[in-house]
Amino acid sequence: MSLFLTQVMNGIGSGAVYASLALALVLVYRTTGILNFAQGEMALYSTYLVWYFAERGVPVWLAILLSMTISFIGGALIERILIRPVENSSPLVLVIVTIGLFLAINSIAQVQFGNDIKLLPRAYADKTWLPGNVQISSDTLVLVGVLIAECAVLYLVLNRTKIGLAFRAVASNFESSRLVGVPVGRMLMLGWAMAAAIGALAGSLVIAPVGLQGASMQEILVYAFAAAALGGFDSPLGAVVGGLIVGVVGTLTTQYFHAVHDIELVVPFGLILVVLLVKPSGLFGTTRVERV
Repeated sequence: MSLFLTQVMNGIGSGAVYASLALALVLVYRTTGILNFAQGEMALYSTYLVWYFAERGVPVWLAILLSMTISFIGGALIERILIRPVENSSPLVLVIVTIGLFLAINSIAQVQFGNDIKLLPRAYADKTWLPGNVQISSDTLVLVGVLIAECAVLYLVLNRTKIGLAFRAVASNFESSRLVGVPVGRMLMLGWAMAAAIGALAGSLVIAPVGLQGASMQEILVYAFAAAALGGFDSPLGAVVGGLIVGVVGTLTTQYFHAVHDIELVVPFGLILVVLLVKPSGLFGTTRVERV
């Protein structure tokens, strides 16, 4: 039983990371209707910035805050320069643009920083506790704590501020928001900027224990997509719940089903397939009904 609970705790820690990146995916999708395939590589580049600042003597938490600030600005610029000119194009064009952005950011990161493994200093002590013989690591506690803080900040911004009201209005209906004077363009930029900052934080914390290289965020992005699909691409709550479910299911599957130990990605892909077949809108997603 202690092994099972230990794996559940490990899964919750992993799920917190997937949930953070899934939140970024949901923020972009709610405002623009775009599935941002470059979200993981944006987080990757932000994590390289953390390493860059830390190597030059900047304290780790300050390096993370600097990276989040730069990512916030970078996300806004990406929406304004690359996405807005094609926002009214077909879904295929938007997919191609985000995939191109994925390849471009990954290539720029490798050219600028190299492809050798970079070791990030930890932002907190590496400790393990054994209450009731159940192993709980500081990684799990920090990642869950950061996820809770992200959710709290997003809730306050989206539900207790005028900016949040405008943001939710744009997410609900573009044209109506524009007609009543909501600055739609600024809100779209805000969605991308917030998503980039959240991705920067998630990447910075999850990569530190394992090392940073060019492909570090790609597998995590697949799990995040599975989390967003499971919870619903238009539901922040669904992203959180979906991320935790994907993390726990993935950890338990690889622990107890050794046949998938070397092909862990079968778990998120399987979850995506099941969700699309059973409830395409996700557990908390909104089902849209349109009159023909």
